[in-house]
Amino acid sequence: MAHSDLVITPIASKADRKAFVDLPWRVYAGDPHWAPPLKSEVYALITPGKNPFFGHAEAQYFLARRNGQVVGRVSAHIDHLALSQPAEQGMGPGTGNFGLFEAEDAEIGAALIEAAEGWLRAKGMSRVLGPISLSIWEEPGLLIQGFDHRPTVMMGHAKPSYQPMIEGAGYQPVKQLKTYELDITKPFPPLIQRIVASGEKSDRIRVRKVDKSKFDEEAAIILAILNDAWGRNWGFVPITDEEVAHFGKQLKPIVFNDLIMIAELEGEPVAFMMTLPDLNEATAPLNGSLFPFGWAKLLWWLRKPQVRTMRVPLMGVVQRLQASRLASQLAFMMIEYIRRAATTHYGATRGEIGWVLDDNQGMNAIADAIESKVNKIYQIYEKDL
Repeated sequence: MAHSDLVITPIASKADRKAFVDLPWRVYAGDPHWAPPLKSEVYALITPGKNPFFGHAEAQYFLARRNGQVVGRVSAHIDHLALSQPAEQGMGPGTGNFGLFEAEDAEIGAALIEAAEGWLRAKGMSRVLGPISLSIWEEPGLLIQGFDHRPTVMMGHAKPSYQPMIEGAGYQPVKQLKTYELDITKPFPPLIQRIVASGEKSDRIRVRKVDKSKFDEEAAIILAILNDAWGRNWGFVPITDEEVAHFGKQLKPIVFNDLIMIAELEGEPVAFMMTLPDLNEATAPLNGSLFPFGWAKLLWWLRKPQVRTMRVPLMGVVQRLQASRLASQLAFMMIEYIRRAATTHYGATRGEIGWVLDDNQGMNAIADAIESKVNKIYQIYEKDL
């Protein structure tokens, strides 16, 4: 496919794959708010056999070249588990995705999106949802607000010009994902403190740290709560056992007992909250490479990270308790205990919660109650093919 001197081709070689991974360093050169990922992680993300996403998904990657120089990239992919989800929950039959989108100008962006749509159409898809890079559990949505904040661990960044590119290609907003930030050095409002104190007096409630020495058992408990709690959420796709094992291996170095809580009601696990130190604070200065000395710096940091920001990527309460006062009480207790640990043991001063669906009334109400403010908004778009 060609537009003037612009050529779009599927990646077909090791050199193409390297160009695909390397492009963001050109696109975001000079952007102080971009956090360079580790290139080894990006290679693993896009490679079948290294990412269990491809146990139920397929993808094609495209590069844009102008006068021989790589100036854009995009992925087109189909998650076969997503195809089996109810259409009213956002995914469903005939829905494919695009993601990993980067483009130096509008002409490039339009041509890349056209290429992704063509591949999806040829695969029988009738609708596109994106950008999603690559799984809904990884980096969903396009950043449309908060460009002056460096993304925290497992969150994406984008150029402001991408929104008009995508909308100009005929895409309509379908869902917003918000992140909240707050000063965690300050105690929560008196009402929240009273709710936490009341929960501590209840014999029915126990909020405990995870036990990292029983990592697999604790991960299974969290997964069971997560699949139940999020099962009716927009965009939900079940996490497979292989993905749990993979994510567990990836995250284990930044999992700390006092930053992940499980709440039990009368001995039954019913809620959890996962908090991660912002790994980007350690990896961004490495500029994508662990060599020659980056690995040593990272290992030293991981021994006992001292960070400015803690991110809450996942939190859930089983469906039978959702919309109850008890659900909010358990959430506030877990948040408060982790706040204390984050400030006392890791030197953190800032928390970030998200992403949170724009229509998740319970989580948005909790975020408001602890006086956090929206700092980033990510937009997911859709288009019929």
